[in-house]
Amino acid sequence: MDPALASVAVPREEPQVSARHIRLAGIAILIGIAGGFVAELLLRLIGLITSLVFFHTFSTELRAPADADIGLWVVLVPVLGAIVIGVMARYGSAAIRGHGIPEVMEKVLYGESRIPKRVMFLKPLSAAIAIGTGGPFGAEGPIIATGGALGSTVGQALRITAEERKTLLAAGAAAGMAATFGSPVSAVLLAIELLLFEYRARSMIPVALAAAAATSVRMILVGPDPVFMIPPIAQPSGAALASYVVLGGLIGLAAAAVTRAIYTIEDAFERLPIHWMWWPALGAVVVGIIGYIEPRTLSVGYVWIEQILSGDIVGMTLLLFVVLKFISWSIYLGSGTSGGTLAPLFIIGGGLGAALGSAADALWPGLGMDASVAGLVGMAAIFAGASHALLASVVFAFETTRQPLGLLPLLGGCSAAYLVMLTLMRNSIMTEKLARRGTAVRTEYAVDFLSQILVRDAMTPDPVALHADEWLGTVRSWLADPSGGATHQGFPVVDTNDALIGVVTRRDLLGKERDDVAVRKVIRRGPAVVFDDNTLREAADHMVREGVGRLVVVRREDPLRVIGIITRSDLLTAHARRLRAREEAERVIARATRRRADAVDQSA
Repeated sequence: MDPALASVAVPREEPQVSARHIRLAGIAILIGIAGGFVAELLLRLIGLITSLVFFHTFSTELRAPADADIGLWVVLVPVLGAIVIGVMARYGSAAIRGHGIPEVMEKVLYGESRIPKRVMFLKPLSAAIAIGTGGPFGAEGPIIATGGALGSTVGQALRITAEERKTLLAAGAAAGMAATFGSPVSAVLLAIELLLFEYRARSMIPVALAAAAATSVRMILVGPDPVFMIPPIAQPSGAALASYVVLGGLIGLAAAAVTRAIYTIEDAFERLPIHWMWWPALGAVVVGIIGYIEPRTLSVGYVWIEQILSGDIVGMTLLLFVVLKFISWSIYLGSGTSGGTLAPLFIIGGGLGAALGSAADALWPGLGMDASVAGLVGMAAIFAGASHALLASVVFAFETTRQPLGLLPLLGGCSAAYLVMLTLMRNSIMTEKLARRGTAVRTEYAVDFLSQILVRDAMTPDPVALHADEWLGTVRSWLADPSGGATHQGFPVVDTNDALIGVVTRRDLLGKERDDVAVRKVIRRGPAVVFDDNTLREAADHMVREGVGRLVVVRREDPLRVIGIITRSDLLTAHARRLRAREEAERVIARATRRRADAVDQSA
């Protein structure tokens, strides 16, 4: 450290990564490995419960209840599972209720990423009971929540910061998704878009390593094949690409409708005059009845997603399946049971996309739309719209099918769905619940404006400096003279060599000390300085740490020579450039709108 800096407080210089972050990455890898085994364990547990209640056998193989033949008992089985979940939620932890991801988001934003340890055990157990007894959910939501709880628990056991604990939580959640679908890249993107709320190497690298580790575990336990095996996709034509964009927009409407329906149903349950522990049992009645009519709506639906994308379920059968799945899932989820959102959304979006694609191909064969591609676009587009996770949705559909020629239709369709959803709803299916609790969740990211401006471009250059040996009386007379130009509230103090030794304020100068006291006697502390090549963000953070409203500006090569001063007011004034740019954009839009209105009037 420069000896000259020993007497001054300089901004904290934080490296992008450090040895501490490398250790955190190592811990994240271990969490990823554990998350891979936890995901497989939960899937096995779901398979065990499904086998016991629907097939009356002891097996951990994941089987579809639609293959069982238990008659009217299928109506009762989900109700019994729901009663168990209600008891677990009331006497164990109410945190097991709900989608899983919104609750994890809330802990990240307002709970210092601390998830109670019991949730790590109760959430997967309750989800296994709900899904194993016919709940129309996928296992991914509970697995993501369980992985997040695992990361949070490890973080709470270690001596780490809340920010590092958030990274481990996100690493566990990403590991859960990656282990479920074999989709490490989309798992990382989902963590960035919904949990980390940042894009920095120190957080992204541990999450990426955890997702890679969990996927490796999945490959060992399950194999390297993609989750959804579908026929090869042909190169789409230009007309087909345009059609998939339109299809994505329509699916965006469906995403908004599904989101509103879920929360309308939740509101309806909130008005019931009975305790919430009984609500899942009421929702399960609907699940059982619909399951008797259409058994494919029960339990994990990954096999049906593959059949939709492969074209094995078509026509009115497909539409009826989608409608019944939506009714069953939305009512049961709205009742407050333990379940996820992603797999049901994939079925609903994929089914709608495949049905619309088939209809368009029949009516306008020249478009060249393919029902399988339309189903894939629909599956990803409803995910993009409902979750506001655009990039994660596109990459997820690619990773789970390994169809590179589907990327362009996916990008266009998901972008259109995201646009429509943003137009219709401010919040996503993940954040609407938090917004209703008064929590502001913004999933948009932009570079901090203050980090783009250097101190030298916003400081007041050549400020008035006081000499340490001046008498207070002389300085007070100068301050009282209206023509003296003393407009500052703070003044650097320099010695006979013009080297900085401190800062004083007007309050210090006009205090109780006698006039024959030197200025150096009223210096309360060492000076806080900022370098001219620091950003305004670094300057603002330094002000907060030091508890001051102004910083002396110096150069790195001469850290005791005053070249300027920057204040809190200067930080606010710097935003004027950004606001002027926005106002200019608004004026351009207003002029264009007026011209269009005038053109319409003239044509009329």
